[in-house]
Amino acid sequence: MKGQFGSIYFKKRKQVLAKFDNQFVNEHVPRMGNSLSRGIAEGVLKIMGWKVTGAFPKEKKLVYIGAPHTSNWDLIIALAAMQAVGLRCSWMMKKQAFFWPLGGLFKKLGGVPIDRGAKTDITTQMANWFAAQDKAYLGITPEGTRSKVDTFKKGYLRIAIAANVPVFLVAVDAVKKEVFLDKLWPLTGDIDVDNRDIKAYYDANFKGIRPELS
Repeated sequence: MKGQFGSIYFKKRKQVLAKFDNQFVNEHVPRMGNSLSRGIAEGVLKIMGWKVTGAFPKEKKLVYIGAPHTSNWDLIIALAAMQAVGLRCSWMMKKQAFFWPLGGLFKKLGGVPIDRGAKTDITTQMANWFAAQDKAYLGITPEGTRSKVDTFKKGYLRIAIAANVPVFLVAVDAVKKEVFLDKLWPLTGDIDVDNRDIKAYYDANFKGIRPELS
């Protein structure tokens, strides 16, 4: 009898998750939200004239980077896009910000507290965090600033390599007004080469909202 109830539960669970599947996500992707939150986010994107294209891969864990980051509007557009597709995206934030009553809210929204004063560095902390998750998509803006940069910061690659997860590229393409869920990048293991090539790929294919800063 117990096995029968278990079978019924997982069947219903699969049916519920199937309702969240769309052309952007699949059963491997961590998800959150509901039809209301997705509808609101889709409305925000529509009002702004933006849309989501592409799709996330069939990976349970990955680091995804978003670029080019040239405007404060990037955050609003990116958050609306992730809500619209139903993605549970995680992001790093210093642990001091997780105080009551906001700490619980930040964690619920995907915040991951990091301790810059800990004996273990941020790369190791995030590798340990990934290891403790069943599904996890960690979002990082590799420029670290809205100003024009010649190179990306390499932290996203260090975390991905340490956690043994792939890197996925997401682009804010202001020319087409798209948040483009692009592709997994084949890492060589050479952080300098990978970082250079990824930056060159973004520069050659995408322009930000403020193109002079891309």
